[in-house]
Amino acid sequence: MTTAPAPYPIGTPGLPWGDEERAEWLSRQTRQRSYASDVLSVVDRLRSRFDVEEYGHLDYGSESYPLMTIRSREWRDDRPVVLVTGGVHGYETSGVHGALQFVDQYAADYADRVNLLVAPCVSPWAYERIHRWNPNAVDPNRSFRDDGSAGESAALVRLLAPLRDRVLMHIDLHETTDTDETEFRPALAARDGKPFEPGGIPDGFYLVDDMEKPSPEFQQAVIEAVERVTHIAPADDSGELFGSPMVARGVIQYPLKQMGLCAGITDAPYRTTTEVYPDSPQVTPEQCNASQVAAVCAAINYALAHR
Repeated sequence: MTTAPAPYPIGTPGLPWGDEERAEWLSRQTRQRSYASDVLSVVDRLRSRFDVEEYGHLDYGSESYPLMTIRSREWRDDRPVVLVTGGVHGYETSGVHGALQFVDQYAADYADRVNLLVAPCVSPWAYERIHRWNPNAVDPNRSFRDDGSAGESAALVRLLAPLRDRVLMHIDLHETTDTDETEFRPALAARDGKPFEPGGIPDGFYLVDDMEKPSPEFQQAVIEAVERVTHIAPADDSGELFGSPMVARGVIQYPLKQMGLCAGITDAPYRTTTEVYPDSPQVTPEQCNASQVAAVCAAINYALAHR
């Protein structure tokens, strides 16, 4: 006999959250790590080799967060722009540290060929709380549109508005974790007053392509590079990954712009979202970061070879 999942501890099943429920949810969030120590200190160390700029600022109660980008020092209009984003969901750790590791180890290899723009931690409040949402219980990765309600997303939209049609490649670094199934999807269902439907978490790395403008060869080039570092997620018994049909090995598709996802923020012909699985017994945190780095390098290499 199948046991129904227990109701989420906040709210009334079937009823969307109001201000009281959101306040209760916020009261349960605790700071578990430091954006200043883990991210800003690393960004500061990169200032000797790259241009570092503050593109926005978030103020949540007594807490204040500068939003930082790392740019190529020799920015030229005749070079293509490549965009790397991480930490859109703050709990997805390798997205943040993989982006920083790429800049430290490999960004200089592309300095004479691209204008590189990296936003390593789009959601610092959520990074500190190891959470998906911002303090208003809003998912920034559904808010990358002109009318989006997340300040994290709005700041990046403003930054990229002048570059939207100049970006050659955008890779957005994410993770799919066991807590997607145990905490974040149940919380989403409760927030929206909908029933929670349990699913499965893919064991391995996969990518999310753009359903409206797919780039299958580009996606496979990234998959092949990452496979040298970690395993690729197989489809489940229904031929799906995380509830979506697997259209190619290790690849699913979403309508990026329609859903307000970060990877759809520009008109880049080459764009993808990585999904690392850090809870697999087959990987270490170092492998997770290295997977993100391998994906970024492969994505840039392919885009430059096929521009």
